[in-house]
Amino acid sequence: MSDESPSKGRRRTPGARDPYVLAAALFLAYATVSVLRFRRMETLSWDLGIFEQAVRGYAHLRAPVADLKGPGANILGDHFSPVTALLAPFYRLFPTPVTLLIAQSALFALSAVPVTRAAARLLGRGAGLALGVAYGLSWGLQRAADFDFHEICFAVPLIAFSLEAVLARRWRAALCWALPLVLVKEDLGLTVAALAAVVALRARRTSRRTAVYAAGVAAFGIAAVAVTLTVVIPAFNSTGAYDYWSKTSGAGPFTASGTKVRTLLWLLLPTGLLALRSPLALAAVPTIGWRFLSSDDHYWSTDWHYSAVLMPVLALALADAVDSGRRSPRPWLRAYARQLPAAAAAAALAPTTALPLSALTASATYAKSAEVSARERMLDRIPDGATVEANVGPISRLTSRCRVLWVGDARRVTPTYIALDNVSGWAGDPLEYARKLHPAARYAITGVAYGYVLLERQT
Repeated sequence: MSDESPSKGRRRTPGARDPYVLAAALFLAYATVSVLRFRRMETLSWDLGIFEQAVRGYAHLRAPVADLKGPGANILGDHFSPVTALLAPFYRLFPTPVTLLIAQSALFALSAVPVTRAAARLLGRGAGLALGVAYGLSWGLQRAADFDFHEICFAVPLIAFSLEAVLARRWRAALCWALPLVLVKEDLGLTVAALAAVVALRARRTSRRTAVYAAGVAAFGIAAVAVTLTVVIPAFNSTGAYDYWSKTSGAGPFTASGTKVRTLLWLLLPTGLLALRSPLALAAVPTIGWRFLSSDDHYWSTDWHYSAVLMPVLALALADAVDSGRRSPRPWLRAYARQLPAAAAAAALAPTTALPLSALTASATYAKSAEVSARERMLDRIPDGATVEANVGPISRLTSRCRVLWVGDARRVTPTYIALDNVSGWAGDPLEYARKLHPAARYAITGVAYGYVLLERQT
């Protein structure tokens, strides 16, 4: 009998921990940038407040009402994202928007595990880690991590795990990872169909049964989109309709073609265009399609969070293409493929000085200014449970403890307080602006702090 125990006889695969170490580092980077932006009161939009209101509802076993979308508005009537209910237990323990930001950072970082692991399995430890770094530092993920909170943070790891399973020829796992995407956002059923098509393409020669299952999953994804847009969302929407149909008209694929071409170049050039050789790239088509066909110009560019779901698709399509390219009978393609992992990492590192993670090297990132402290003290005067009408600046400091309405959209609700970021002077005279919003009420200014104004209704 051997003196060596079975556990001692097993050897750990070199580099097995690399994906997890990289994910931990990315989590720290994403979370630091995101949380410190919140700490400096540099919230970019109302999305963080909207999602906090919805998650707060789930956490207290109530409907996910987001008053920022209109008094009493159920968020499921805006976008169908019930997956955010998974954050409710964490939010119940830590009722702050920071909980959402940390969760988002963790989900983005988690997606680096399947990307790095799959790339290393195909290409070896060094090339796999290079592609993992390229993925983690990609501009799409950096922009998304810097953009407050959005439900697509759940989609990114699901897509990454699904495509990792495709590359490992684990067809059932690939389809199972794809299916929950229909609970993340209403358009992602089309991505489910695209992932199922990828599975069918890869499995068609070895498993006809898999192709049949994949066809069923694709049909389910398309049906889920149709039912969600025409039945589910209208059922929760006070107008009985889907509010975003208007954004699907008035533009074609060639509208603002310059902006769209630039976005495509930003997506494809870091892969050396080689990702286009992989059928995995098909999973990007639905997202690019609806964005470029929309009439909303916010969707066309590289800003915000809209490209995050494309990053795992392109990274793993590149890994797949490099793997096949290295075995090509054409010498130039073999040589080109061998150089691409390092080139992709360099391409991700090069623009980082102009991307959000560069803030980690700036001392101002870690400082809270006297202006911010004064604004927080002013907003702290608002009692818990009060009804407040506010714009972007004050929102994220109030949604965890107050009923917050979007300024100008309180409708029949007359709030007790109005909190405004009026640094640019957009509201003019705050008292006159309050009279326009609520002619029957009388407000008085009770606080001013570096361009922020607090008004209280007088009884």
